[in-house]
Amino acid sequence: MKVSGFTIVRNAIKYDYPIVEAITSVLPLCDEFVVAVGKSEDATFNLIRKIASPKIKIIETVWDDALRAGGRTFALETDKALQAVSPDSTWCFYIQADEILHEKYLDAVKESMLRYKDDPQVDGLLFKYRHFYGSYDYVGESWRWYRREIRVIRNDKSIFSYKDAQGFRKKPNSKLKVKLIDAEIYHYGWVKDPRTMEDKRKEWNRFYFNDQWIEQHEAQADEFDYSQVDSLSLFDGSHPAVMQARILKKNWKFDHDVSKKTYSTKETIKRAISKLIGYRIGEYKNYRLLP
Repeated sequence: MKVSGFTIVRNAIKYDYPIVEAITSVLPLCDEFVVAVGKSEDATFNLIRKIASPKIKIIETVWDDALRAGGRTFALETDKALQAVSPDSTWCFYIQADEILHEKYLDAVKESMLRYKDDPQVDGLLFKYRHFYGSYDYVGESWRWYRREIRVIRNDKSIFSYKDAQGFRKKPNSKLKVKLIDAEIYHYGWVKDPRTMEDKRKEWNRFYFNDQWIEQHEAQADEFDYSQVDSLSLFDGSHPAVMQARILKKNWKFDHDVSKKTYSTKETIKRAISKLIGYRIGEYKNYRLLP
């Protein structure tokens, strides 16, 4: 069994992405790792080049900054990285620039890859998610955070990155058939210095909305307001080893009253109904879960 990792990145230093940690967290599972490095305003290319592993394969790309259709640019870039993996790989492990696989799940992921490698029904492996917010001490608890997503896919050229690269589909446009595995991705996309977070948010909006929308809806703030959140819970576990040095360098403070829950009316109703029927209604699922 051969495994290829792949990811995309641009301006990792400017927007403080833990891209090196993301790559190294899954590198033990991979025989090669393709990094599509977009033309950046900082030293992102050199940052990736300094990763001390012969498994790293860098391709240089140019992002289409003019394409403002629901984050479509991210999917196009992801497909470039996917197309560059070795044709003889069985599985492809996709990790985004702000996602980390805890080392405690490495064995479980490898075992699942081996278990399903010869099962043509299985297009991919579905991971659970933990979304950190504000600081490394809090995780999102409301239902607006996605619970699961596909991060390992079969090396099948009919599979492509879907919408804004959150997940995948198979040509012409069918959902992948996946197995849910006992592994969790830690998402740190909402844990940054408030000034950097605000800069990143404004940059990201440019890939989803036109100038007119941005002018009408985007607040002109210097720092991101982390207090405007519906519900958080305290994190009482351990962070991945690759994140420890970054966590120690944290230079801002964020505190939140976890007893404060401000769910939307829609979510409040959904939670009440789901509690009665024992099933989460209205959940976005870009996959077909196999038994």
